[in-house]
Amino acid sequence: MIGSAHAEVPARFYWKSLTGGSAVPLIVESISGNANPFDPSHLVSDDANFDATLALAGYAQTFSLLDRPAMAAILFPMGRISGEARAVNGASVSQSASGFGDPTLELNVNIIGPKPQVDIPGAMRYEPGFSLDLLADLAVPIGEYDSKQSLNLGQNRWYGRIGAPMIMQLGAWVPGRRTTLELLPAVWLFGDNNDFVGRNLQTDPLLQIDAHLTRDFTANLWGSVDGSWYKGGKATIDGVAGSDRNDVTLGFTLGYTINSNIGLTASYRSTINDSAPGDMRMDSFMMTLVFGWHPLIEGFGRLKE
Repeated sequence: MIGSAHAEVPARFYWKSLTGGSAVPLIVESISGNANPFDPSHLVSDDANFDATLALAGYAQTFSLLDRPAMAAILFPMGRISGEARAVNGASVSQSASGFGDPTLELNVNIIGPKPQVDIPGAMRYEPGFSLDLLADLAVPIGEYDSKQSLNLGQNRWYGRIGAPMIMQLGAWVPGRRTTLELLPAVWLFGDNNDFVGRNLQTDPLLQIDAHLTRDFTANLWGSVDGSWYKGGKATIDGVAGSDRNDVTLGFTLGYTINSNIGLTASYRSTINDSAPGDMRMDSFMMTLVFGWHPLIEGFGRLKE
């Protein structure tokens, strides 16, 4: 599991919709474990315990780029975190932080798959088949940061990821029977934090692979089995290297389409290879609410009324 709410999106998040639409996502997550959930590099503190409540709000816009479906978004993390953390000098201290994290800019462009949906008939005919996107995220280091403590919401460094979300349609595309296998391979890249409790923190690239097997239960209710693997991301503090991360998680998601504007999901995930002292241990419960709208859909609804 990746600790950052920036990366925690449910299955079916990259399904395509009408171009020219807008959406406001709201993600609320409760997390406990031994790594700062605002830090996507998984810097584990031995014998540490963190509890956090995170929220991620933003705005997304769909459009057509070079005749391919695309989406741009800006995401604002916020919340509170507290716990017992091991400081860089080996002492155990209690720390807490609250406020805003580093905002993230996201661009997702489809490169293989159906053409952009420009009208309602096109949206009704949408089937992903095999769909491949190019994803780029960039976190801007303006979140709240206190260099006197290791536990923070902001990371005091630039970081981001490059990924390739994939959707594979399994079987007929009929509401109530839709099935997909979805993969997200990505690489996280990190700048240096030159004031990590007075020291220099460097982090190696981190490989992320997320997988979701999703299935409709009814036309509006669906579920998925979720898995993830994170490898790499070794942290080095003033030349002293830590260990590579090798984290595996399993979980599940339930999603419900309330109406044409609102979708709701609930997810749970937990690490499973976490028995050794230096392993990352983390579990999370996440609720996602997405409110979307499009002039064509709103106009069509008024005509029906």
